[in-house]
Amino acid sequence: MNTLSIARLSTRALLRNKLRSFLTMLGVVIGVGAVIAMVAIGEGAKRRVEETFESMGTNLLIVMPGSASSGGMRGGFGSQATLTWGDLAAVRTELKAVRTAAPVMRAGVVVQSEEQTWTTGLIGTSTEYFTIRNWRASSGRMFSEDEVESSAKVVVLGRTVVTNLFGAADPVGQTVRIRAIPFLVVGVLEGKGQSPMGSDYDDTLVTPYTTYSSKIAAGLGKFIAGSMFVSAMSERDTGRAQAELESLLRDRHRLAPGSDDDFSVRNLAEVARAQEQGTQILTTLLAAIATVSLLVGGIGIMNIMLVSVTERTREIGVRIAVGARSWDVLAQFLGEALALSLAGGAVGILFGLFAAAQLARLYHWPFLVHADVIVMSVGFSAAVGVVFGLYPARKASRLDPIEALRFE
Repeated sequence: MNTLSIARLSTRALLRNKLRSFLTMLGVVIGVGAVIAMVAIGEGAKRRVEETFESMGTNLLIVMPGSASSGGMRGGFGSQATLTWGDLAAVRTELKAVRTAAPVMRAGVVVQSEEQTWTTGLIGTSTEYFTIRNWRASSGRMFSEDEVESSAKVVVLGRTVVTNLFGAADPVGQTVRIRAIPFLVVGVLEGKGQSPMGSDYDDTLVTPYTTYSSKIAAGLGKFIAGSMFVSAMSERDTGRAQAELESLLRDRHRLAPGSDDDFSVRNLAEVARAQEQGTQILTTLLAAIATVSLLVGGIGIMNIMLVSVTERTREIGVRIAVGARSWDVLAQFLGEALALSLAGGAVGILFGLFAAAQLARLYHWPFLVHADVIVMSVGFSAAVGVVFGLYPARKASRLDPIEALRFE
């Protein structure tokens, strides 16, 4: 028999018992659908982690000042200013693995427009901050180096601040008051959403650090009243940049060998990689669990095919008696098993894509389904049909025609 004849006979046999055929391939449907949905969920979660850390900054290292000790009580990092403006200049110019660096000083402020008032966080920094954070203006512009040097009273607003102070209006060119001091709005930052800890990146104002020091919070002389954001040349260089940074600061702060650092460096690239690895492990685990459903579906196919062989023993005997070869019988039953698994795989793909899309919309994750996952699922379902259909097919092909014709 040729392939077309086998396909026609297999389809006709399966359509005689539609409900049984449907229930048989249901395990394959669930298995393939689960594999696609679980892998899509994992890939979506992985992409969301990547987006979250991309929104924090490019190859970002955060340098926190040291801790203060008083009366036997020791504060956490950041409780004592230990980073200097000289440290910042040295980091920018002396480290080969560092692209740029920026001071970051923060304060909670009340900001007022002509009609509304909003409490938010103010950041005093340099122009490099926007490069490090991959942050662009959705309207207007960022403040310039000249405005930093002249301590200009200019400010860039985050989207949340704009919404609460101006609604849908464009605030560029308007004036807001921060601690009763008028500031010119020169730009609006593009939206970044939430941080990994759930805080709103867009609920912020950004002004030159010189303006911050002179108008908002008194400076600390040679010390930075905050932290430093440092950008490595590339993600691959973050480890080397961290080592160079720690060595430079220890040398500049004249710390003796073996003594504790009076600063802390946080490598967000390492945190991102750890989270991605955790997500990948979870994805693999979910896919493995879903694969078990495919194996269960294959066992179901084998059981039903064995029942079918028993039910059709006389039919098999007649076919062999009129000249059908053992190979013809084997091919027919293998064709039926393969048809069940491929049909289940096709329906499973649709089910998996639908489930993945719904879950992505529910959890606001990217909908990512790779073609190789679909091909792998279909190939695996076909393999399940062949492997688990082989034994019943061989059993049918080896029946003695005389005994088969006598079978009741």
